[in-house]
Amino acid sequence: MVIEVDTAIIGAGPAGTAAAFHLASADHDVLLIDKATFPRDKFCGDGLTTLALRELDAMDFDPSAVASFTPVDQAIIRSPSGREATIPLPDGPGLWAAIARRRELDAALVDHATAAGAKTALGNGVTAIDVGVDSVTLTLADESTVTAKQCIAADGMWSPTRKMLGLPVAEGYRGEWHAFRQYFRNVGPQAAKLWVWFEPDILPGYVWSFPVGDGVANVGFGILRGGEIPTQKMKTLWPEILQRPHIREVLGVDAEPEDTHRAWPIPAHIDEAPLVGPRTLIIGDAATACDPLTGEGIGQAILTGREAAEALLGSTSFTEAADRYSSVVRSELVADHKMATALGRILHNASFAEGVVRTIDLTPWTRRNFGRWLFEDYPRALILTPRRWKRGMFTGPGAYENGLSNAKGV
Repeated sequence: MVIEVDTAIIGAGPAGTAAAFHLASADHDVLLIDKATFPRDKFCGDGLTTLALRELDAMDFDPSAVASFTPVDQAIIRSPSGREATIPLPDGPGLWAAIARRRELDAALVDHATAAGAKTALGNGVTAIDVGVDSVTLTLADESTVTAKQCIAADGMWSPTRKMLGLPVAEGYRGEWHAFRQYFRNVGPQAAKLWVWFEPDILPGYVWSFPVGDGVANVGFGILRGGEIPTQKMKTLWPEILQRPHIREVLGVDAEPEDTHRAWPIPAHIDEAPLVGPRTLIIGDAATACDPLTGEGIGQAILTGREAAEALLGSTSFTEAADRYSSVVRSELVADHKMATALGRILHNASFAEGVVRTIDLTPWTRRNFGRWLFEDYPRALILTPRRWKRGMFTGPGAYENGLSNAKGV
């Protein structure tokens, strides 16, 4: 079987489905390909920042399609010494943070892209790519063939597409962060809140507990690769972390694992990553687009997916689209990447981390505005990039400002 489309998108996570949605909504003939069938689990902290929520809102995505979608209105941060600061998010209009299981979110996004007109080839990975002068030919696992004018690589950090295209990848690269998570059910009422613990022995990493509704929490920790804790020791450290009194108190005496623990690498290297290949735009984790400060990447994934779609729709040639996409992503994300990297270095030291939390907790103004910055209400480096200044840039509404009547907790 031979399938002909305008654009083939390899990878049906948030980046790929965002690109597919925006292209299909403009009557662009698009095929969304993934070796997995959905729903499928995705190892993740499940957090959605304001950036991610605004991008979903711009896609007219209905959060009620995700059963575990849980709005968040504050975060509690614990310093290395045990000082707790409650960081409120603005009380309206709109939404600034939420938690949603990736198993449910990604499946809903595939459905959303399909409803917009995207075709799908799921459970059918790409085994070969042949790039011609003005087209790309993909061979799928079932031996069918896809011919497209161009493709978009959204197939994750290890990106088989990137490898098949022969694009350079740093030898031995395994990401900047390494994360470890497990779901717990029957958690106590404290675990209905969002918690972040800056444990002295884990800095510059952190431990988290994110509520996903129905008495379940996503609990985990992330470390920067190359720090004092080798990634190989995360598994043996995990039981000890769970028994720390302040963490156990939040989870509650009845908390029990819902499933086994999972670990995964997080790429945050977009300042040097290739964004374009032969007749291919590279987005999401394949472009190593995660936030180097927190390891969050869903917002960046959806943003790069949208930017790729808009570049293709607004250009008369692939070369023009590639130049436009590279330029806008570098402009949008690289300055923020450098700012986040620099700020992350402060958290390497327990004394500095303690000072950061104390500064955050000085006044209601510092607490509220740190919350907006932490959850990417505005770009990390906005204050240092005057080209992005505009009226109301620090005081705009959250996502879904017109209401979330179907979402839990709203």
